[in-house]
Formats: sequence, C-alpha cells, structure tokens
Amino acid sequence: MKFEAGPRNLITDVAGLRVGHAQDARVKSGTTAIICDQPTVAAVKVLGGAPGTRETDLLAPHNVVEAVDAIVLSGGSAFGLDAGAGVQAALRETNRGFEIFGMRVPIVPGAILFDLVNGGDKDWGRYPPYRELGFAAAMSATEDFELGTVGAGTGALTAGFKGGLGSASTRLPYGMTVGALVAANPSGSVTLGYTRHFWAAPFEIGDEFGGLGLPVPFPADAADLRLKYRDAVPGGNTTLAVIATDAVLDKAGAQRLAIAAHTGFARAIWPSHTPVDGDIVFALATGGSGVVPDRQQMMDLCAAIAATTARAVARGVYAAKAEPGDIFPTWASTPG
Repeated sequence: MKFEAGPRNLITDVAGLRVGHAQDARVKSGTTAIICDQPTVAAVKVLGGAPGTRETDLLAPHNVVEAVDAIVLSGGSAFGLDAGAGVQAALRETNRGFEIFGMRVPIVPGAILFDLVNGGDKDWGRYPPYRELGFAAAMSATEDFELGTVGAGTGALTAGFKGGLGSASTRLPYGMTVGALVAANPSGSVTLGYTRHFWAAPFEIGDEFGGLGLPVPFPADAADLRLKYRDAVPGGNTTLAVIATDAVLDKAGAQRLAIAAHTGFARAIWPSHTPVDGDIVFALATGGSGVVPDRQQMMDLCAAIAATTARAVARGVYAAKAEPGDIFPTWASTPG
C-alpha cells in the first residue's frame, strides 16, 4: 500500500483536533496543547524507562473515563506538569469536561520531557511558567500550527542536533486518516552515524524532511551508539507523541495504535526506549470517519501510524531553528 500525506500533513488532518503552542525563549522551553473539539476516546502506552505523566491511569481500557478533552505535552521536566492545570483552566472557561454531580471536570492527561540543561535561563523564581504556558497554548489552538522550535519542542535536543516539534499525517484508501505529533528529545540519534540522513528516510513522503534518502554507501558507524549525553541520567531525555485517527475505536483499539506508534520511534531514533528516556505515546480516536476497521484495516492502520510517527520525528528535527544560546546546532545549519 502506498501512503499519501493529508492536505496539511499535520495531526489536524484528523478532523476535530486543534493544536496550540506557547513558549518562553529565555527559558528555552514550552508547551503544546492538543484540543479535542468533542470528548474523544483516548489511550496511552509508556515504554520509556523514565516517564513523567499526568492522568495516564484513567486511560487504561478497564477504567471508567472513556474520553478526554485535551492532551498536553510540555518541557520543563516535572515542573512542566503544571501545564496541564493551565490547559484545564482554559477548557473550564468554555464549560468543557466530564460531568459529575453537576460539576464539569476537564480531562487533560499529559506528559513532560527534560529540557532543563539546554542553554536556557531556568531561574524563573518561585513558580515555573508552565501553568500560564499551558493556558496560552490551549487558547491559541488552531488547525494550522508551526513545527520545529515551538511548544513542547522549544528546548528539545537529540544526539548531535537540536530536536523539535514535528507532525505528519497519512490518508488511507478506506476513508480513514491518521496523524502524529511528536516532541523529539531523545537520548539517541535521528540520523545515521554522523550523517544528515534520517533513520526515517524510507517513510518520507516527497521531500518533507529534506529528501536525502538513505546514504550510499551505508556508513560503517551507522550502528554505533551516538548518545546526547554519554553520562545520561534518568529523565534527561524523552520523546513524546500524540497520535490520532478518525477511525471508530474503543480504548483498547486506541491503545493498540499507541503501541504501534512506538514502532515509529524505533524506526526514527537509534536507540529508543532506553532506561533514560521517558518515551510515551497518547492515542486519540475521534470516530469522525464512521469506519469501524476490520482486522486487515487495523493492520494497515498500525503500519500507517508507525510510519507517520517516524516521519513526525524527522520533521521536528528538520524544522528546528537556531536561536541565541543554543548548545547544539540545527540539522538545517549543519554542512553535508
């Protein structure tokens, strides 16, 4: 099956989703909010060894809450968990949320990545800025949004290059669409050896992240471990993703897609899912297509979401922009 990108090549090609960013250039960190226009079936899969999360237990298939109002991804390590409160506050102002005893509680799971050692000024005073960043991100959410050094990808780094916020989408012939949004901040490398060729190259559509393809000949050091920090510590890295489809799925089906999306991490990052990465994938299923996938279609969905996630990783690094105080170069500014 030949995959095609959606019209925006963003997660918002899945109708019913909007994305907003907010960032602080001095701090070199930020937040991204994925807003669901309607309560949306959601699941999560954590495969990294050092995760930082909010409200993930409720997403288990056996737990009572079926749908979420938003997902929030943030920099700031554990400080960034405050971003969820900001997104929740923005949703509460529009009367969104799970209703219980006449009260509405916006359901906003989230996750954070470590960007505290990236050249930014983290002397923010008594309280970190993430609650306000979360509110601003939610209030700015639209269908079209920037990639690269924005939102949760503002302070992201990879082994050798700046990381970033990436997104991609794929349309399937059954009338379904899948999308991925990734904040790429892994301990590993997104390129082969010391080249500029992305590990995700086999899945590239057009020249969405440079069109370099795979190197010929294959570099002898491709399998060498090229790590961001050789003395990596738990929680010092992490790649976060939100993947989405308009297929009709329950929480168990959405979790299966989240599992498949982790394959996209493995295809785009070497190594991935290490003890010092907090790799997490959230899955959203809007049901907007009205298509209930059969077994074969579900296999195609899983393949498409893995490829789309890999592409989103590469697109985030490809779009990163150079800024004052950077400690790593951008992919675009590196010769070769």
